[in-house]
Amino acid sequence: MLFRNSLLVVSLCFLPSPVLAFSDTQSYWGKDCIQQLGERKLLTGYPDGSFRPNSTVTRAEAAVLMLNAFPNAAIKRDSVIFKDVPNNYWGYKAINTAYQKGFFSGYPGNLFQPNLAIPRAQIIGVVAGGKNYSSVSNSAQILQRYFEDANLIPNYAQNSIAAGTINSIVVNYPDVKKLKPQDTATRGEVAALMCRALNIYAVPPQYIAGVEVQPQEVRALPGKLDSIPTFNSNSPELVDTDGILLSTFSPVGKKSQEAHLNYPFQGRFDVFSHHIVRAETTSQNRTVYQGIIVYNPGKEAVTLQVLQAASYLSQEAPFINLPDMVDNAQSTVYAGPGSRTMNDVLRGVKQKIFPDKLVIKPGESQILANLPIGVQAPFSNGRTVMMRLNSDRPIFMANLAMRSQTPPTLTQWLQLLDTGNLAGKRDPIPTPLDPPREPTVFSRVAGVSQGTKWEARITDNPNAPHLSLPQPGKAFSYALGTVHLITLSTGQIQSAEMLKRYNDTAYFAHSNYGVEYNLTLPLYNSSNQNRTISVSIQTPVKDEGGTDRLLFLKPQVEQIFFRGTVRVRYTDDNRGEKTRYIHLVQRRGQPGEALVRLNLAPGEKRQVQVDFLYPPDSTPPQVLTVKTEG
Repeated sequence: MLFRNSLLVVSLCFLPSPVLAFSDTQSYWGKDCIQQLGERKLLTGYPDGSFRPNSTVTRAEAAVLMLNAFPNAAIKRDSVIFKDVPNNYWGYKAINTAYQKGFFSGYPGNLFQPNLAIPRAQIIGVVAGGKNYSSVSNSAQILQRYFEDANLIPNYAQNSIAAGTINSIVVNYPDVKKLKPQDTATRGEVAALMCRALNIYAVPPQYIAGVEVQPQEVRALPGKLDSIPTFNSNSPELVDTDGILLSTFSPVGKKSQEAHLNYPFQGRFDVFSHHIVRAETTSQNRTVYQGIIVYNPGKEAVTLQVLQAASYLSQEAPFINLPDMVDNAQSTVYAGPGSRTMNDVLRGVKQKIFPDKLVIKPGESQILANLPIGVQAPFSNGRTVMMRLNSDRPIFMANLAMRSQTPPTLTQWLQLLDTGNLAGKRDPIPTPLDPPREPTVFSRVAGVSQGTKWEARITDNPNAPHLSLPQPGKAFSYALGTVHLITLSTGQIQSAEMLKRYNDTAYFAHSNYGVEYNLTLPLYNSSNQNRTISVSIQTPVKDEGGTDRLLFLKPQVEQIFFRGTVRVRYTDDNRGEKTRYIHLVQRRGQPGEALVRLNLAPGEKRQVQVDFLYPPDSTPPQVLTVKTEG
């Protein structure tokens, strides 16, 4: 569908195709964005080869834009007849559909004003609404932090513009602090807004509201995931029916054969599980048990050793506010069940609720875990489980959910396994990753992923013995937790592959929840001067615009993207061997504080090791940054 007069075209096909540059955009500040939108056939220009970036966009044209940008948006209200949009008007259908989907409202007197040039405040609010960002509180105060002219933003648009600003889609040229909310939006400005909304990283970052550009080199992380499999159970995250969360049993003889992935584990493997139960009314108060069942299909007894294991409920590890960095020497600091569980496993803990080992007779099953998740309205309660196991012979495993007042018996679990269906509520179905689509739904993981540990010795190159320090005042960073479409321009995808998965769950184990990162930095001061260096973990903003920069947010936002314990081992300036456990809380776009700061003499070598299990309830990407402070 085209805008009238061959204006913008927006679709969801990101397949690039060569197009000639527009004749009038080569000196335009947003030329790269316009060019990429054109290459993806997301916009067109005029017959004379121009784009006319400074021309305005009408409300009718914007309605077409929104429908093409967000075609899957749900209908929210009945249609309405606008007095100034007759049936034969070129945008009649688009305007009515855009109204039904909640993108637009009319004016008093049942008017739409289709030919009115749309104000910047209105189009930013409309696009932010189409992205379905969470509502913000104190929107007027938030906007005052970003824009010098925030007092000019109309009341109806304040909440949506605040949400769009926090999520870094608002673009202001030439002065990033001036929103100009009452000015009419130009074609170039709308193109830049759509690039940000559609995750096309082509807008000069100095014009993105709230973004701070930090010039520094970003590198792919050396090393790779090991090949050890993980029984990875995270979908459905919110469990509201009894059933099978994940089964690698054979489907033979089972009622719901599609619920059984037929994957035997042998040798070393991990178990990761994270599920939530919610009660909105008192009638939904209940206890749901999570049962992990092991079956020996062979003709000889199996010994299953539990090497390390930990599990916590949200009620045992609440999501509390913590400082950005807290010493966790006594293992008493945590913010959420994922944070606490990963901390225990990092330290080699095996809780007493888990057996040391199971000896399973041929053809028999045993309960490895029988874990309650109790919930009372109006709250949720989640449980994270992490185990490291070793089996001397092949076994099958299943993770099941059952509402019960008492721990279910093995007979009850096996009956559910044989006759039950996949547990609900099912999570959103993931979108294909090739070609990418917007919006992208990664969804959650349920299956067998490959990889439990990422080990890296980070040096100047694969054959070098050490890592030379950056120049004074400079830094370089190594990407952590990168996923499809979010690589910080390194092109490196660290997500564990799925060996087996349910068709409606994630294609990869995005975020690598429960994967242990062991990163060694053999630092070397090759200069003839003393150098002070710092090593930190940071959480930059998603960006694919180049490996010569990182983007951070100022002012700081409240969206927490990482909470977990990191172990740092190093030789301090007094030549003492140190091991520290530090609990980090980092928000989206937060630079982070130094984990360790060292003074290296000329020619001195010093090693720093950074270890952590990527914690659930966190969001990638992060980076490991080495900086020479002086």
